[in-house]
Amino acid sequence: MTSEWPAHEYETRPWRQTVRAGTRADRMLSEVVVALPPLIAESSWEPPPASRPALDDARHAVIALDAEYGNRLGVLGRLLLRTEAVSSSKIEDEDATLEDYARATVGIRANSSATSMVAAADAMTGMVDAAGRTGLIDEAAILTAHRILMADDPVDARYAGAYRPMQNWIGGSDHSPRGAVHVPPPPEAVPALMADLIRFSNRSDLDPIVQAAIAHAQFESIHPFTDGNGRIGRALITAILRRRGLTRTTVVPVASALVADRERYFELVNDYRDGALAPFVDELARACAVAAPESARTAAVLEALPAAWWAAVRPRAGSAAALLLDGLLDHPIVTTARAIELTGRAPSSVGAAIGQLVAAGVLTALTDRKRDQAWVAVDVLDELADLEDRIGTAMLDAQSG
Repeated sequence: MTSEWPAHEYETRPWRQTVRAGTRADRMLSEVVVALPPLIAESSWEPPPASRPALDDARHAVIALDAEYGNRLGVLGRLLLRTEAVSSSKIEDEDATLEDYARATVGIRANSSATSMVAAADAMTGMVDAAGRTGLIDEAAILTAHRILMADDPVDARYAGAYRPMQNWIGGSDHSPRGAVHVPPPPEAVPALMADLIRFSNRSDLDPIVQAAIAHAQFESIHPFTDGNGRIGRALITAILRRRGLTRTTVVPVASALVADRERYFELVNDYRDGALAPFVDELARACAVAAPESARTAAVLEALPAAWWAAVRPRAGSAAALLLDGLLDHPIVTTARAIELTGRAPSSVGAAIGQLVAAGVLTALTDRKRDQAWVAVDVLDELADLEDRIGTAMLDAQSG
């Protein structure tokens, strides 16, 4: 093994706009320099001595979170995955409150960012579950995740679930690759590069966090889709950690750490193209090492919530309110229909139970309308918001420490 990693090669190719737009410089551009990522399926990389303690700490922290709470608190994985999807979307300038996100999860009108975040959570869930179920990272799961993510996108829905058929670029002009920060490989090179990346992602002879870091950076260099690359690329990190057995049911919200200094994260992924791998490996290890214990702290808070809710509501044993409380941590966003399903009680009893929980401050309404109402366990939302903030603060402290 070696601590060196191959840099990208570059090739000048002809360029012509398909739609005339932009400035004269955009319209006159006749060639573009594209990046050609190396094939990595059989490449190996040995972390330098300075990186190894951080990798060990990160690996142990992730395993400890799953070992302590993975089976004991079944809902934790789903809630952490939502946190990861929301933070991953924020990296892409999608922003919405957790209340907006909660509305979108039950089909209530919400802003487009909230709807996109729900799609990101669904996409990540499928991709991570597939890796755990099959023990593989496969093309079908990646394409399915992308189809879920982009299915309702107003611009790119027609490309959902398929590799891009055209040249794309990052930064620079909106109308041509003029001044771009990165011009990924041409579309005809994408299938072979993705097949190579998938082979790399299915190896078991590398440190899992190193493997996840390389796979993510390589994915971002390939940029195989017209849009959604960042969110699918970060889902790949989580899927590899699941495939390698560091997590079984939980998810470590590394995006909540990376979004704390988004520009630094982008710079480190960009530096990968020059063969600089150790800095991004260190950053991902740091993200895991801060996100895992903060997630364990959140798990302890969530685990204590049902007892606090029972003390606040004091429901009669066997009542609709008691049955609703029993299922609330697993289903913190409820509609009347969901509450009827959870309790098996008549709509009138469920309505009274929801009223009890609202009066006790356990539930809060997501809308003011009388029809199609939804409520959320506000303590859960507050804790997830606090988790995002704590991870971000801890990441910045770790970077400066």
